[in-house]
Amino acid sequence: MQVRPGFVLEVDERTPPLLVHQGEGLTLERFPLGTRVVYPPESLPGVGDVDAAIADALEHPYNCEPLRELLRPGMRLTIAFDDLSIPLPRMRRPDVRQRIIEQVLTLAAAAGVDDVQLIAANALHRRMTAAEIEHIVGERVFRSFWPDNLYNHDAEDRDNLLHIGVTDHGEDVEINRRAAESDLLVYVNVNLVAMDGGHKSVPIGLASYNSIRHHHNSHTMVRSRSFMDHTRSEMHSSAWRMGRLLANHLKIFHVETTLNNACFPDKYSFLTRREWEWSVRDQAMAYGMSRGLSVMPSRPRRRLFHDLLADYQVTGVFAGETETTHDQTIASVHRQQLVEVDGQSDVLVVGLPYVGPYNVNSVMNPILATCMGLGYFFNMYRGKPLVRHQGAMILYHPVTPEFSQLHHPSYVDFFTEVLAESTDPATIEAKFEKQYATDPWYIHLYRTSHAYHGVHPFYMWYWAAHGMDHLGDVVWVGGDRAACARMGFRAASTLADALEMVSGTVGRDPSITYLHTPPHTMADVR
Repeated sequence: MQVRPGFVLEVDERTPPLLVHQGEGLTLERFPLGTRVVYPPESLPGVGDVDAAIADALEHPYNCEPLRELLRPGMRLTIAFDDLSIPLPRMRRPDVRQRIIEQVLTLAAAAGVDDVQLIAANALHRRMTAAEIEHIVGERVFRSFWPDNLYNHDAEDRDNLLHIGVTDHGEDVEINRRAAESDLLVYVNVNLVAMDGGHKSVPIGLASYNSIRHHHNSHTMVRSRSFMDHTRSEMHSSAWRMGRLLANHLKIFHVETTLNNACFPDKYSFLTRREWEWSVRDQAMAYGMSRGLSVMPSRPRRRLFHDLLADYQVTGVFAGETETTHDQTIASVHRQQLVEVDGQSDVLVVGLPYVGPYNVNSVMNPILATCMGLGYFFNMYRGKPLVRHQGAMILYHPVTPEFSQLHHPSYVDFFTEVLAESTDPATIEAKFEKQYATDPWYIHLYRTSHAYHGVHPFYMWYWAAHGMDHLGDVVWVGGDRAACARMGFRAASTLADALEMVSGTVGRDPSITYLHTPPHTMADVR
């Protein structure tokens, strides 16, 4: 295997089979000679003392007074935090959000602040269970505040939403009333990828559908040239406008954190190593796990994966004014994830793992698989996409038409009703979105159960709009043929079959890039 600059390598005669994630399974694949493999960078070391790093960030924030100087008796303090959609997989206890929240509460108590509430910023995501919240905030905080003063944000609770104003682009800014009317809002973030954080936190995480609809729409999404570069993302541009309007109304103190690439426990560390570096034990684990998973019943297989806890280390803690703080955060994310890549390929190959932001403790249905592949992994670039315009993308995932009735009830109807009529994001937005967004039953399930908002599958489909607009062909290796056809894609049994299928688009001797992930990699395509 010829080593190219950074973490980009080229398949030659000596290259072993490469590991590819395929939903709740793994496969070892031999790629054609000359395939370019983009590997994630090795994990950076974590900070030596996380608690000390948090204390230092709170005491020496960017472009802002120290947190202790913002706290006073009689004030109304609200602490909001990212929900279970990040990090993925879940972080081994203690979650860094717990450690930050505990220090914020300690400072608040010392300052005589006794009006404190904590809100999970879940936007239109499903309500977290008590156990899921407790895993994030820790037992002491949970026991002290749940459920009256620690709860999920409700984007449909009209009495507890406040319309702040309208941006100069006509965008409604409407967020959680408690947060909006606080003397200080502390937002605690985990920046797993460059898309997270900054003004995406408060104006989206604590918003209503009335506000979110301005940037989570087909027109904005198709014009977002990589969600991982907020300077070229129309979605982020909208959120930044909203955030700046909010900053004139509300004092916000951001605490942002970054993690390294240790996204699997040590037992499965072979998943984060390059294949030619595998020990004999690693090889045995890889072959044994791939074979074992292929015959394991779906329920225990899913439980095996979702019970995994990552051994992340914290690589940075940054606090203060939103934009200045976020600049530091993005630089830290780039240090861990950015890989220089020379030019685009005709074909991009990606294996999709078992979990994404919206199927934690659940199943990845075909809509979510599309969002992961064409929304998230296609957009893991800065500059240009890894695949050329009108090139092909080959994805590994079973695309099983299985849906969680608890978490994704509106997805079932979206798949069977909406996609049967059209797969075009703009068409389905115009014809169906309002019906799903305002459906009383979907709203009831979102507010009282653990269902994603009725409009959520639309947003996941729009998330893939840039990828669908850019690509000339999409093929799923191992995908359910009927499910793929319903979404306007094709399915293949093998990589060789997939390459044959896309030959009409890219020719019979295409350049191929395999984005070897997870862990996360952001390609800096030049």
